[in-house]
Amino acid sequence: MIATVRLDEHMEKTLESLSSRLHKKKSDVIREAIAFYALNIDKSKNSRILSAVEKTKEADRRINAEMEGTLSDGI
Repeated sequence: MIATVRLDEHMEKTLESLSSRLHKKKSDVIREAIAFYALNIDKSKNSRILSAVEKTKEADRRINAEMEGTLSDGI
């Protein structure tokens, strides 16, 4: 697939600089940047999911502790 991307002057210079420093073609730098971005999106999503699971577990532990206290009161 061929894709055309419009870059402003700053982005173009950044791409040229990266390409030169990494000794890679501009297209390779762009492909690697897309892969890196996609990987980080997935990691961020997984991190948010794990955080939500931990918050839910903690809330469940608190509710369970409250219930245990109520049960031992004989109610």
